[in-house]
Amino acid sequence: MTATSSSETASSAKSSSTGPVRRIGPGLITGAADDDPSGIATYSQAGAQAGFGLMWTLVLTWPLMVAVQSVSARIGRVTGRGLAFNMCRCFPRPVVFIAVAGLFAANAINIGADLSAMGAAVALLSGRGDVLFAAAFGLGSLLAIVFVPYHRYVGFLRWATLSLAAYVGVVFTTPIDWAGVAVGVAVPRLEFDRQTLTLLVALLGTTISPYLFFWQSSQEVEEVKADANAQPLVRSPRQAGRELTRIRWDTAIGMAASNLVGLFIILTTAATLHATGKTDIESTRQAAEALRPVAGEAAFLLFSLGILATGLLSVPILAASSAFAMGDVCGWKVGLEYKMRQAKRFYAVIAASILIGFAVLLLPIDPIKMLVWAAVVNGVIVVPIVAALMIVASRRDIMGRFVATWPQRLLGWATFVTMAAAAVALFVVL
Repeated sequence: MTATSSSETASSAKSSSTGPVRRIGPGLITGAADDDPSGIATYSQAGAQAGFGLMWTLVLTWPLMVAVQSVSARIGRVTGRGLAFNMCRCFPRPVVFIAVAGLFAANAINIGADLSAMGAAVALLSGRGDVLFAAAFGLGSLLAIVFVPYHRYVGFLRWATLSLAAYVGVVFTTPIDWAGVAVGVAVPRLEFDRQTLTLLVALLGTTISPYLFFWQSSQEVEEVKADANAQPLVRSPRQAGRELTRIRWDTAIGMAASNLVGLFIILTTAATLHATGKTDIESTRQAAEALRPVAGEAAFLLFSLGILATGLLSVPILAASSAFAMGDVCGWKVGLEYKMRQAKRFYAVIAASILIGFAVLLLPIDPIKMLVWAAVVNGVIVVPIVAALMIVASRRDIMGRFVATWPQRLLGWATFVTMAAAAVALFVVL
């Protein structure tokens, strides 16, 4: 199971004339997974709480996202090994294991929050059974990872995520203060209080999520394994021009699509909820109300579809990214192409991630609050992982002549400084 269809893989192997835009794959899927239920909830809370005031964060994070995600993909494509494996070449294995254990814990919390939101979204329509539905989605995600080719699974979900386009529709049905939008996008403004800084760390953490580094790097490795004509670039430098160009386009477009959706979610909730005095979203029902101007009574249906589609897309990626990282550190056989009997420990980590996530969703916390705090956790643990990522990408003994470019290094370390400053500021005011 790879993140692109077999036809896409074959075309990339046969010809360099297909062009970078036509060969988009892991980067676009990574961008779609970034708008998971945690992202939807965090962006909704940002719009309700701060109006247009935090829209600038998604403008700021786009080049940072492109840099760190393209570096992650570059490491996988150049070395033919995942990010965690290459981190072990730079740092003591126990140190990397601690970082991966933190990733596993954060991903399990995120999975639990996503499953909880998915159950609550269906309960909006049925009126009951949120925990039961959440358990069913968790089990379904696990079975899909094991038995359904990933390119088929994700192919359907790409279309289902189009329900998020409903947030764009509010622009045509609701009066918008476009001057306020322009200021919110172009002028960084920030109140240094606990509530705002928590939301800022959540926004950064849900946009620049550590699990996506490991996922995109591993998917580049999977692409190499699935293509008989492909080799790691350190062994086949002549493939570098085509592949690094493809990664650059793929990642830039995927991250742009992700942040554009986030911008419209903030704009929608700011123009509907914040404008009417609803400045704190406490339930999925309140979050869904933001779509009422464009969808009317179908608002709950559209919101539920968006949560379900992005959740079903992101839960397998969250679980698999933990398994790729843990397997690379421990020296296991890893890969979604393997049958379960061929990579038992790899699939055991996936199962454990989802099972622990199910335990998390049983906590007596509203799904919206749980989703936002899952983003906060990501915003904290991402700091050391970004630093490790940039160190790996700058090592010539690992990357050969394909070390990260100077713009990637500049933006990558800017990401580290930004995320670290936000996390430290939050801890100061807590």
